[in-house]
Amino acid sequence: MKKSIFLEPPKKFNFKSTLYSHGWSRLLPFTIEAESTGFCYVFSDKISAVAGIVNEVEGKIKVTLENEKIADEKIVRDVRRILRFDDDLSQFYKLVKTEKSLGWITKIGAGRLLRSPTVFEDLVKTICTTNCSWAMTEKMVVNLVEKLGASSDGGKRTFPTAEAMAGVSPDFYKNEIRAGYRSGYFVELAEKVAGGKLNPELWLDSKLPTRELKKQMKSVKGVGDYAAENLLKLVGSYEGLALDSWVRAGFYAKHNNQQICDDREIEKFYERFGEWRGLAAWCDMTEKWFD
Repeated sequence: MKKSIFLEPPKKFNFKSTLYSHGWSRLLPFTIEAESTGFCYVFSDKISAVAGIVNEVEGKIKVTLENEKIADEKIVRDVRRILRFDDDLSQFYKLVKTEKSLGWITKIGAGRLLRSPTVFEDLVKTICTTNCSWAMTEKMVVNLVEKLGASSDGGKRTFPTAEAMAGVSPDFYKNEIRAGYRSGYFVELAEKVAGGKLNPELWLDSKLPTRELKKQMKSVKGVGDYAAENLLKLVGSYEGLALDSWVRAGFYAKHNNQQICDDREIEKFYERFGEWRGLAAWCDMTEKWFD
């Protein structure tokens, strides 16, 4: 039997800008619902898998579940985390409010970056984004979910657990997931997490300085500076710019008359935003998505 849960979002919250804040909404087990303004996610409590449609209805967030196999508390916790309900962006909004090119962020309540219910899922997906096209990233994630995820009653699948990912060989990742050089990394990561030697969830509320937290992230094989700085944004730390070819090209076009410049020039441009500079840069580069 279907069930609906309603959540009260924060005062300064924009559902659409959060959903489309970056590419995660295009990676399974997220899917954009063609017949609604929201998305579907396949929730899991490691025992059951339940697909839920999440959309905005009269100022509230509505979650419509295909059944009641997972406790409401778990669903609410996951949705709050996915949509970043508990992130305090008030300082960020004050910083960008008077900026000519960034005032739109405060005006519409943008700045929340969609994430997964677990840091483990975000970590694996981030590794899937390195040194390859976005199409290849999508393909790897599709394979992970379809071949290692648990199935809901409706046939949709969850993101695989660390235990499920640890249960297959590097050859499986090479041949079935098409993970290439990442294959051994995925086995090692999954075994460490499943065995309790690594707990990425602790990064979410870490009190470590950003530099130390980034160092911990980079200790995971397959995570370099770019991947770590993207992961930092997903746990609420925005000091890193996570510069890649796409961000650089966007900066050259918007702020440097299409001329290539040194990364230090980009860093200097966003320096005035302090600990929020990574979020300011990302919003700046994605403004056209929300015209």
